[in-house]
Amino acid sequence: MFGAKMREHRGRAGMSLDALSGVVKISKAHLSRIEHAESPVPPELPAMLDAAFGTESVFTDLYALARKEVHPDKFRRRMELEARAVVIKEYSPQIVPGLIQTKRYARAQFEVHNPKATEHEIDDLVIGRMTRQDLLIGDPGPDYAVILDEAVLRRSYGGSDIMREQLARLLDLALTPSTYVQVLPFTHGGHALAGGSLSLWTLDDGALVAYEEAITTGTLVEENAEVQTRMRAYDLLSASALSPVESADMIRSVMEALPDEHHP
Repeated sequence: MFGAKMREHRGRAGMSLDALSGVVKISKAHLSRIEHAESPVPPELPAMLDAAFGTESVFTDLYALARKEVHPDKFRRRMELEARAVVIKEYSPQIVPGLIQTKRYARAQFEVHNPKATEHEIDDLVIGRMTRQDLLIGDPGPDYAVILDEAVLRRSYGGSDIMREQLARLLDLALTPSTYVQVLPFTHGGHALAGGSLSLWTLDDGALVAYEEAITTGTLVEENAEVQTRMRAYDLLSASALSPVESADMIRSVMEALPDEHHP
């Protein structure tokens, strides 16, 4: 529907794909794939189309529906619950969680995960990841907290420039009225959540839900006693991790130690 409406309004405006590409700064080929429902919608496009065609909120409203189709059916329930969360707490042992990844870090991660993927397939995965981030900037957005293993800071994806940008993003979130970041240093040793990533959501009706993720699979946990067990493990880990201020200092020191790719 989004693609069909886009093609319809472009036709009414007498605008070629080339011309529209010049307005919205997205390639002609990519716009064509969107019109034919072969590629997901970039988060920034709907508002630009409404402005270009004078359609008020037609494309913005359609996008609110279309964005749910970016993700496979097996993740649909997870997406629905995450979107209802008023508090999100995450633990990640290896990579920056998707909700706070930069676009370039996400691309580098997807390229490593599937080196045989085409550029178009990677583009679509990055768009899917960026659409998930919309919920963090909602009004009001959820409160967000994350515990990152020290390995997340030191495991490079995409090189120093990309890591420096991603670490700067973490610094921006380190301690704000609605977000905080903690780092669990290597010196802490083992713990109950080692082995996988964990998301904990407090929903708008007060319900608690957990989501555990391995390399290629994810498991929703909605049984209250099971969620409480994971919440307790998370709270203990949070108590053992560095404070947000101390964590920011470590992130900053890792940034400063990154080599300058432009000056060998």
